[in-house]
Amino acid sequence: MTLTRRSLLACSASFVAAAPFAAWAEEKPAIHVMKDPNCGCCSAWIEILENEGFAVRTERSLGTLLIKYKQDNGIPQSMASCHTGKIEGYMIEGHVPPADIRKLLAERPDAIGLAVPGMGPENERDAYDVYLIARDGSSEVFTHYEAA
Repeated sequence: MTLTRRSLLACSASFVAAAPFAAWAEEKPAIHVMKDPNCGCCSAWIEILENEGFAVRTERSLGTLLIKYKQDNGIPQSMASCHTGKIEGYMIEGHVPPADIRKLLAERPDAIGLAVPGMGPENERDAYDVYLIARDGSSEVFTHYEAA
């Protein structure tokens, strides 16, 4: 195959056209989620994250292994939920909305991460708070949501 000026220009044009898509792919925040393989709400939350542009990698974990993972990463027992995510050094516990994860990543507080302890499916929920977990294990309200 001979490289002609025409083929070089066509190739260059295709790189220029694809560049915005490559940048978009790089901007997808990657989150690693530890979850019980039998939990439907975990899978629903993962689907929400994927639909909101997150690159999700899941790992199955059960019982005491999942509890130990949470403890080893600073999640207080009072903040525990069914699944745990890790993104850019922050822990995400439970059904934390994607908007709050993005806000956390934008603001970069010195904290362990965010938690919504013990919350069930989004369409059946009461009012709830998303908590910011401090490095000392204390927590404060990060965002408040009204009932669905």
